[in-house]
Amino acid sequence: MIRRIITIDEEKCNGCGACAEACHEGAIGMVNGKAKLLRDDYCDGLGDCLPTCPTNAISFEEREAAAYDEAAVKANMEKRKEEKAKAADKLPCGCPGTQSKKISHAECETAPTVSGEMPSRLSQWPVQIKLAPVNAPYFSGAKLLIAADCTAYAYANFHEKFIKGHVTLIGCPRLDGVPYAEKLTEIIKQNDIKSVTIVRMEVPCCGGLEQAAKAALLNSGKFIPWQVVTISTDGRILD
Repeated sequence: MIRRIITIDEEKCNGCGACAEACHEGAIGMVNGKAKLLRDDYCDGLGDCLPTCPTNAISFEEREAAAYDEAAVKANMEKRKEEKAKAADKLPCGCPGTQSKKISHAECETAPTVSGEMPSRLSQWPVQIKLAPVNAPYFSGAKLLIAADCTAYAYANFHEKFIKGHVTLIGCPRLDGVPYAEKLTEIIKQNDIKSVTIVRMEVPCCGGLEQAAKAALLNSGKFIPWQVVTISTDGRILD
């Protein structure tokens, strides 16, 4: 049948993954760092993904395409949820380094260590969004920091300025190729989060992390103070 369906310009796509986050039907996935329409019958043609694309790589076209199959979409989403649950259950056993723990530091608040180095301000482990357990005890009453992983390399005083006093979660939507919004929504929804700070790089692909965090705040149904801080590639705070 001829119907309206999305098309993605791979030349314009920067691989941020924001469209995949916004697609509730699972029609869009990240393949080799680029957004791709996985199946015609998963696309409802409504275009929720269009406004999330920072490079305008997504548009509509009229072409021969399979009809939207709501039953197939529901079955696919259920399958994906089951696969995520199984993967989450296997992580602690498959890799001991993913087991959650709270970290305490004995150093003074501002003084450097004996070696002259400033102490780490990291308060928990793991820090990767995809590895963090949803119900870890350290989320209770936490000020949550959601940061693009490059920010800590670009901004020299990252530990003192951002990590200190926060529970830290990091990720890169372009490299990870997994949706963050669902995981972040559950973390915010199921825990007493006091505030959310999003720290991203100025590059467009970091928009995927910001969009996921904002979607999680909205979907959680909670009113929580939040802010976005953007770091330049030469290590300056832009806003």
